[in-house]
Amino acid sequence: MNTMQSLSVGRRMHFMPRTVEPSDSVAHARALLEECGIKHLPVIMAGRWLESSVPEICKRADRRRDVMCAIRRLRHPDRITVREVMTSRVDTANPSDTLRRAAELMRRKHLDALPVLERGHLVGIITRSDIGHAAPRSIGTRQNLS
Repeated sequence: MNTMQSLSVGRRMHFMPRTVEPSDSVAHARALLEECGIKHLPVIMAGRWLESSVPEICKRADRRRDVMCAIRRLRHPDRITVREVMTSRVDTANPSDTLRRAAELMRRKHLDALPVLERGHLVGIITRSDIGHAAPRSIGTRQNLS
């Protein structure tokens, strides 16, 4: 069995990722992205996953780029809430999923990351680079994830 089939998402994910709430301002979300050097911010409410996220977790990279550019040009991002710009119905992974399953889902849906849920609660996030670093030989080059 190769590494991609045997390693679980739970072993490679980032635990307890940074999050925002729907009522947070876009300015706050942008500051978190920049301050923490991250690209993904799941949206939760009272500790519960809302099946949504800020634009960095989107199904289409061109949409993400358009939304993030629009956010950067806004004159008062502190007056716009995350609720107004978040993406709904985001694909997710489970900690027990294999890296192969997560990689295939990301490739098929053109995703850069998957929030990881356990019983409806956000427990982590896994990115393309997490999977690529886990077993680059077992999936060929990293470009295969693209």
